[in-house]
Amino acid sequence: MAEWRLDQDRGMPLYQQLMQLIEEKIKAGDLVPGRALPAERKLAEELQVNRSTVIRALEELTTQGILIRKRGSGTFVNPNKWGMQTRPTINWRTSLTPDNLSVDTPYQRDVKELLAQHRSREILDLGNGDLPKDLLPELKIPDISLGEMLHGEATFIRENRGIKATRESVQKHLQTAYGMTVPLEEIFITSGTQQSLFLITQGLLKPGDAIGIEAPSYFYSLRLFQAAGLRIIPIPMDGEGMTVNGLQEASLQYPLKMIFLNPIFQNPTGTVMSPERKQAILDYCLLKRIPIVEDDAYGSFVFDETVDNRPLKSLDKRQQVLYLGSLSKFAGQHIRIGWMVGPAAIIRELADIRDQIDSGLSFLPQLLAEHYLTSEITAHLPIIVSALKERADKLQTWLRNKYGQEISFEAAKGGYHLYCRFANKTDAEMDELLQELLEEKVVVKEGIQFGDKKNAVRFSFGHFVERDIKS
Repeated sequence: MAEWRLDQDRGMPLYQQLMQLIEEKIKAGDLVPGRALPAERKLAEELQVNRSTVIRALEELTTQGILIRKRGSGTFVNPNKWGMQTRPTINWRTSLTPDNLSVDTPYQRDVKELLAQHRSREILDLGNGDLPKDLLPELKIPDISLGEMLHGEATFIRENRGIKATRESVQKHLQTAYGMTVPLEEIFITSGTQQSLFLITQGLLKPGDAIGIEAPSYFYSLRLFQAAGLRIIPIPMDGEGMTVNGLQEASLQYPLKMIFLNPIFQNPTGTVMSPERKQAILDYCLLKRIPIVEDDAYGSFVFDETVDNRPLKSLDKRQQVLYLGSLSKFAGQHIRIGWMVGPAAIIRELADIRDQIDSGLSFLPQLLAEHYLTSEITAHLPIIVSALKERADKLQTWLRNKYGQEISFEAAKGGYHLYCRFANKTDAEMDELLQELLEEKVVVKEGIQFGDKKNAVRFSFGHFVERDIKS
């Protein structure tokens, strides 16, 4: 068996390091199901730590069901838990949840007051992450009779996951855009990402459950998580996305029931998760039986051809990921159609829950979505990408001219957002900066709305060209 060793200089508590080491040995096959671990005293001597450190780590892993402890015999890898360790399954749970809402920040209240006092064309809303009106597609209602419409509605009632033609168009879109082959029974048509997330919180989680999200993340600002009574656990990011060490430490401290990711042009940071990081996240979540929810809102809007924009779901071989997509960033909020891709049994359950709490979707929006995906997206998408890239470049130039070395950001490689930091500004100075922008009728998003520090600001560049602003 490989040696046992801990890094005494590492910041993580030693008992957590030992928990992580044991899990890694299980994953590597050094500890197989039913194998006994070294005795507590011997393990403490080999690791050069107190016996109490070893005991705490073993007890934590026993509580999680990874180990079992037999009085007088020792500690063993749980053969039931790990008997299928190369193909473990995800534990999806079902429960309903209550309400608990947040309040606006002072800046948000100032923004609402500004919007109420002025006409929209007088305001440069760089906090608005929706598709600008000038980039909306010229959708035409398909030529369909009332009889065909009624027949379609009746068909949808029988197929509560969405009409077949719309699911087929999503299936084809995912294949064309990402090379993803998805069975039709694993596709569920929703009214958008918000409905998908609502169904997940209502159907697969319960009040008090801990969920991991990227820090910072737009998920942090979603009131539906608070309404569901969920405990949000922030997990740090670096230039490649959510860190594996951060995920490991969070899962050691909290029983994470699920993690929520936005890995491609992440909102708000614009970060793209590397292929290696995607695989590492999948591997660790498989080991810990943590389901993953992936929101792919921006993956198609690539400015730099070197960017690997494949979703996490494209690497999913073990049914670990619920993948969410939407047409809102392609065609605006008028076509409230999205999709969820995941295990067929989970899709059926969530579709049934929607039937119980909602009247479902209308036939017409699905028909429009099917028309857009099959007939218009190929020509329309390059127009959106070209315009967003041009506006991102102009925004970056304006910010450099306006703030110089005070501001720092990574050049946008795609998506909708530019995330900026003013590292040397105090909270009071940031309040002053935001107020100065409001005086110019420029609206942005505060970093604290995403669970970040006050010196961070998100600029959404899609609306940048609507009017000239001061430099």
